[in-house]
Amino acid sequence: MVKAIRIHETGGPEVLKLETVELPAPGPGQARVRHTAIGLNYIDTYHRSGLYPVPMPSGIGLEAAGIVEAIGEGVSEVKVGDRVAYGSGPLGAYAEAQNCFAAGLIKLPDTIKDDEAAALMMKGLTTRYLFKETFKVQKGDTVLFHAAAGGVGLVACQWAKHLGVNLIGTAGSDEKCALAKSHGAAHVINYRTENVVERVMEITDGKKVPVVYDGVGKDTFIMSLDCLQPRGLLASFGNASGAVTGVDLGILAAKGSLYVTRPTMIHYMMTPAERTAATTDLFDVVASGAVKVDINQRYALADAAQAHRDIEARATTGATIIEP
Repeated sequence: MVKAIRIHETGGPEVLKLETVELPAPGPGQARVRHTAIGLNYIDTYHRSGLYPVPMPSGIGLEAAGIVEAIGEGVSEVKVGDRVAYGSGPLGAYAEAQNCFAAGLIKLPDTIKDDEAAALMMKGLTTRYLFKETFKVQKGDTVLFHAAAGGVGLVACQWAKHLGVNLIGTAGSDEKCALAKSHGAAHVINYRTENVVERVMEITDGKKVPVVYDGVGKDTFIMSLDCLQPRGLLASFGNASGAVTGVDLGILAAKGSLYVTRPTMIHYMMTPAERTAATTDLFDVVASGAVKVDINQRYALADAAQAHRDIEARATTGATIIEP
């Protein structure tokens, strides 16, 4: 038996319930991971609210680190005692332990601590696919990144600086702007007090940017398009303010023959080779010191609902850990 957060219906943070559940022995191809640290990500709120439907009742959470304590038949990827992490499920990371498909587990090098891994897997791998796959940034590029003081944003600020990329970061307060700047953003814009499009025009001498990385969604969609050069790309990778709906594709032509993509990490890590390349890149930049992990909030498992309230209120910065 393990303690786990379960949801029996969609709704606000109050639907997150701490329960004692039975965890069976791992089946064929599975490994049981005893969690030492659990990552909080905005996508968790989508599963809880019903924006991304999941079968009910359900566990919640996609990211954690821990120790393999049992393996099922046919497992060769990991062994009992291995330190591992995962960042794309299965659902149920908000728990003391859970069974995972062994092929999806990433062995942790000695250079990465458990809480760093739990804070980094989804955020770091998201940054990696955005910068190296969705739009392959080059040294000297100037890009726009919304929510630059958030979990993905602070990783992106550091990684962009490491790559020689000039990142323009937006945030909702002077304090958050200062945080993004201290992590490597070349320029910062307080979207509550400044006009983002006008500032991007000023910073780029009227050229605008070739790519906008937007994890905010509905509130920033048109703004993001207006910051793009002709034939520029909007990478809309999240919906923190709500989903973008009802789009007239003609707007893309009117604003410069623009491109829009809605990427998600799972489609960039579909093969063992892709997973290895991505995690190797991530661990290398962390080991080099180019990307450091800012764990600015910690919550007990029983306080998962409060963690959701805080992240939805944009009251968090950097990474957040839930401690089992």
